[in-house]
Amino acid sequence: MRTNPNIVITGTPGVGKTSHSTLLASSTGLKHLSINQIVKERGCHEGWSDEYQSWIVDEDKLLDEIEDEVKHGGCIIDWHACDLFPKSWVDLVVVLRTDSTILYDRLLERGYKEEKLQENLDSEIMQVLLEEARESYDEEIVVELRSDTTEDIEGNVERMERWVESWKEEISGYNG
Repeated sequence: MRTNPNIVITGTPGVGKTSHSTLLASSTGLKHLSINQIVKERGCHEGWSDEYQSWIVDEDKLLDEIEDEVKHGGCIIDWHACDLFPKSWVDLVVVLRTDSTILYDRLLERGYKEEKLQENLDSEIMQVLLEEARESYDEEIVVELRSDTTEDIEGNVERMERWVESWKEEISGYNG
């Protein structure tokens, strides 16, 4: 049995997944698994897509690559998708949401081309990743949080820290 939870932090590119994950890992000691980095560094891809300006992820290879780490618990999985991670791996799914005007500015600042920028804005407006999370996991473990400001990020991280502590207390109660 795991003694630390696994948390998926997901959302459209630019909503603050990495900021949240980095802060939460720092404050809780959980391990930040940046899926983008893992795909690139561990070769969990089938090459580069010029059209999308990103790696073409080999999902099977990715899951095989992180399975041992995640099975032990204590991981914060940071990625723009969540439905490929098995339910048995996941204790909490946090879907970050950002106002589309703020998101537009963030993506423009990152140098996103118009087509990719528009595609991500549409995804955010249509709540694609929130719906994906709700369809893939039990309702009680999916949480939607706003990520418009630095204050939002700080408040969200504090909320997740409290959740981690509560989860650990509950698990130790079962094991005690």
